[in-house]
Amino acid sequence: MIGIGVIGYGYWGPNLVRNFSDIPTVDLRWVCDLQTERLARLRSRYPAVQITEDMADVLNDPKVDAVAIATPVSSHFELAMKCLKAGKSVFVEKPITATAEQARRLIDEADRRGLVVAVDHTFIHTGAVKKLRDIIQNDLGELYYYDSVRVNLGIFQHDVSVMWDLAVHDLSIMDFVIGAQPVAVSALGMSHIEGSPENIAYLNLHYDCKLMAHIHVNWLAPLKVRRTLVGGSRKMVVYDDLEPSEKIKIYDRGLTIDPMAPKAGERRNQMRIGYRAGDMSAPQLDITEALGSELAEFVSCVERGTKPIADGAAGLRVVTILEAATQSMAQGGSIVELAREKVFS
Repeated sequence: MIGIGVIGYGYWGPNLVRNFSDIPTVDLRWVCDLQTERLARLRSRYPAVQITEDMADVLNDPKVDAVAIATPVSSHFELAMKCLKAGKSVFVEKPITATAEQARRLIDEADRRGLVVAVDHTFIHTGAVKKLRDIIQNDLGELYYYDSVRVNLGIFQHDVSVMWDLAVHDLSIMDFVIGAQPVAVSALGMSHIEGSPENIAYLNLHYDCKLMAHIHVNWLAPLKVRRTLVGGSRKMVVYDDLEPSEKIKIYDRGLTIDPMAPKAGERRNQMRIGYRAGDMSAPQLDITEALGSELAEFVSCVERGTKPIADGAAGLRVVTILEAATQSMAQGGSIVELAREKVFS
């Protein structure tokens, strides 16, 4: 059995507790939160779980092998580092840390101690995103564009911008499905509430190939939209996370170029280009709850000493982009080059 402690029982903590309690190989030992009224809700539903307001109780328990952290981003690094130094593997809510340097330090500490660091990039464990990755790598051909919209009305965060709250989902998905890192980023954002972080942002990711990527995130939209369009030389795909059944739709549509047509002049260019309008298909998807699969993978990695799909390096790559995008916004949308954090296999 793997002993687990959960730190933070606010918005996401109850989901972690519920899913950990459903894993047969988990001994859910502790839940820690500074607000006593939150912990009171656990007593009736999880009477075997110990509750505390002091993190030291969790770290001093020799039967705790790993800790899940669901607290504000600003606290991730300090809490995760304390866990690692106490010999506990960590599962950290997204984004992994507030800075890339903090993420690097967590990775180094975990590697030095032989512990596991995982970041909660939940969407990459969904059947829809797994299928999206398969389609992108096998069916679309050369990638031309990746265009994502993630907007809704609220929920406003007091400690992070809409980019660090919502765009982190899209960046983690792109990191998983594309298998290549951008070389630069540019971004524009604005806050419409004085003294608050940006509530609307537009990110452009630049790659060293023909791929163009764009992400739009917004807390001021009248509708909730979670839609991604990906176009390639052979096919196109739409991923709509709000669709109840057909979240992935593959379109056999695109352009055809006549290689025998003359290549000079506007009229001749029009003669070279044709349009292909084929069928649309919607593949069947695995509907297993993503968080449950993600936590089961984390527990297995702790048992075996292996790396999860969304390991510390994946979290670092996402935070590196967010940091550069924040810098770009401060500079009026200038292009900021990115350091290569890790080569994909």
